Amino acid sequence: MIKPAAELARKLGNPCEDPELFELALTHRSCGKRNNERLEFLGDAILSFVIADDLYSRFPDAREGQMSRLRSRVVKGETLALIAREMAVGDYLRLGSGELKSGGFRRDSILADSVEAIIGAVYLDQGVEAARAFILHWFGPHLEQLDLNITLKDAKTRLQEFLQSRRAQLPQYELVSVEGEPHDQTFHIRCEISLLDVPTEGHGSSRRQAEQEAARAALAQLDQEAGA
Repeated sequence: MIKPAAELARKLGNPCEDPELFELALTHRSCGKRNNERLEFLGDAILSFVIADDLYSRFPDAREGQMSRLRSRVVKGETLALIAREMAVGDYLRLGSGELKSGGFRRDSILADSVEAIIGAVYLDQGVEAARAFILHWFGPHLEQLDLNITLKDAKTRLQEFLQSRRAQLPQYELVSVEGEPHDQTFHIRCEISLLDVPTEGHGSSRRQAEQEAARAALAQLDQEAGA
């Protein structure tokens, strides 16, 4: 059962005074023409700006490339979906019957889009400073965890470098299946490496994301076996 949008608004401290606008932010395009796509577009731009501004102040000695990688790490879909789950946003999403049946309220891409749409709604309703405060409160713990001294290489790169250092064959990524509608698909990838007996798997809203998840799983398995 879909919970009322007003309940989520109260949980978030009523960041948006216009209840219709806030409910629109929770309305997926599968519901029809009146949906949150435009708010998502706006929220994405505002989120990127606010995080970039915070990183500029937080890391005064960071180079452009470092700040770009840090920003990508914070605003990536996985982080947005994680934040949405922390607030149980999926319980309040307005989805069409097809998405409801397929579990769209659990899908990373839909959850991430809803966070951006909420940000867009807050901006339209309260202005840029309110949106900034909302973003920094929501993303604060993730920003605090950032460290320039920690490698920002993605999982596929780290796995490849690990295998090369041991003169092992490079990983092989295989597309296992693709689920969902053309506009909202979930990719399943299998990763095989010679140092592991069992392939690892990953899934995501794009093939690249699924490959990263499979590589991350392989790295975790390698770490586990090394520590055994």
